[in-house]
Formats: sequence, structure tokens, C-alpha cells
Amino acid sequence: MLADLTLAVMWLGLTCYALFGGADFGAGLWDLLAGGTRRGHAQRTLIEHTIGPVWEANHVWLIFVIVLLWGGFSPVFAAVLSTLYVPLTLAALGIIARGAAFAFRKASTAPALRRLFGACFALSSVLTPFFLGTVAGAVASGRVPPGLAEGDTFTSWLNPTSALGGVLAVLTCAHLAAVYLCADAARERSETLVAAFRRRALISGAVTGAVALAGVAVLRADAPRLFDGLTHRALPLVVLSALGGLAGMVLVARRRFVAARLAAALAVAAVLWSWGAAQYPLMLVPDTTVRSTASHSAVLTACLGSLGVGALLLIPSLWWLYHLFQHEPRRSGAPDA
Repeated sequence: MLADLTLAVMWLGLTCYALFGGADFGAGLWDLLAGGTRRGHAQRTLIEHTIGPVWEANHVWLIFVIVLLWGGFSPVFAAVLSTLYVPLTLAALGIIARGAAFAFRKASTAPALRRLFGACFALSSVLTPFFLGTVAGAVASGRVPPGLAEGDTFTSWLNPTSALGGVLAVLTCAHLAAVYLCADAARERSETLVAAFRRRALISGAVTGAVALAGVAVLRADAPRLFDGLTHRALPLVVLSALGGLAGMVLVARRRFVAARLAAALAVAAVLWSWGAAQYPLMLVPDTTVRSTASHSAVLTACLGSLGVGALLLIPSLWWLYHLFQHEPRRSGAPDA
């Protein structure tokens, strides 16, 4: 019971990171595609305003997941980090480079430096979710065996399922960001920005859906156990995700942007929980279960208790932060690259 509860809390943290941190990564992709210095200035200014107050805070969820995995399921933590240290290291470097570039670009006045830091920020925003997606694909397809460094250093994450996971992670982040930015642009009463991000939301949603459908064949051939779980036990969640994605696009088309945010978030959350439902009770495919890798009940009790205390401080603080920046007037910045 404690092990399942700990896993559920950890998965909730992963969902929060996908919904909040993922949108930040996706904003970096739209920053890259915004256009030249003058043409892309308004879009980049909105993106900076939107993610500026929260881009570091969102990584709290990733730290939360890693620490809880380490404390609650240490054998899984050891297996994943020792086998997948290459993509995890690249993702960590991407997070660092992205944060540094974002900060340096805002502090720079020379156009050349702003272009350089802007390119670094955008490229890191694409590569980081891709590598995180390959990690998810490696675990889901059963390429991470228990034990220290028992899996192959490269083929564990360089495979069709991991590639699918990486591409879907990038596309999903881009779609979330576009949907979220539609509402921000509408609040700024800028029809030009609304039209730009509305178009991006519809295109990215269609592309994401097409890739997900094509991915069915990939999973069937490369990860049959995951495919079986998704098409049987987790099928209701898969259907819910598809309906949420379609509803979100309809709402975007009808300019109901706040409701579209909720629908898009539901679609992404349902995908993550469908993966969990398809794989449960396994932590590592094919036979490493939740209960066999869970820490002692005293450790799990301490973890859950400390999380409960921390949540009393964290959740109201994050809510207040989001509330403040969502209502803060946007300031115009210098033209960007």
C-alpha cells in the first residue's frame, strides 16, 4: 500500500513537470521559430514574460521525482541512472545551458550576443525534452535491466521506442506551449500574437496526433509488452488522451483558450498515466515489480510524511507565483534575435 502510494505521488510529480516544465521547453522551440530580430520581437517578448518568473521553479518537480525515486525505489534509481547516464547527462547539461542562456540573453545588450544566447536557449529547449523522452522510451520498452549498469550504454536509448518518445516529448512540449501562449496573448489583447500562436497550436496538435498514430506501429514491433498494456488495461486512458487532444484543438479553433489549456493538459496527463497503467505493477520490464524494489515501510512513511509537510509550503507558494505572473503587466524589452 505504501509503495503504491509513493509511486502514485511520484507519478503526480512527473505529470506536473510535464505540464509546467514541458510548456517552458516548448516555448523555447517557438522562440527559435519566431523569426528575425524585428519580426520575432513581439513573440519573444511574450515568451520571456510568460516563462521568466517560473522557468527555474518548474524544475522543482523534476528534482522531486528524482529524489522520491532514490528514496522510495533505490534499486530502480540505480539501474536507470547507471544504464541511461548518457541521455540523462545530456539532458542535465541542456537544462543548465538553457537556464544560463536565458539569463544571459536578458542581461545582454549587444545584438550578436543576444542572438548567440537566444540560439543556445532555443536549441537546449529542444534537445533536453528529446533526451528525457528517450529515457522514458528506454524504461517503457524494457531496455533497463535491474542492477548497476547492466543495460547497454547506447542501444538502451538509441532505439525506435526511445526515438518515438523523444520526438513525442518535443512535439508535446511545443503544443502545450502554443496553447498556453494563446491565452497569454489574448490577455495582452494582441490579435497578431493570438493568431500566430493559435496557428502554431493547431499545427503542432495535428502533427503530434499524427506521430502518435504512427507510433502505434513502432510500439507493436519494438515494445510489444507496452503495446499490449496500452491497448488493453490502459486503453480508457489512451482514449481519454485522444479526446482531450481533439477537444483542445476545437477549443483553440473557437478561441476558448483557457478551456483549451485544461483540455491539452488533460491529454498530456492521460498519456503519462496510461504508460503507468500499462506497465504496472512493473517498475522495470520484464519482471521487476513495485513491491520488490520499494524501500522499507519506515522509509516510505518518512518520505510521504515529509512530502506532506513540504506540500503545505510548496503548493501555496507556487500557486501564488503563478497567480502573480499571470496578472503582471508585460514590459517591453529590447529587440531580440
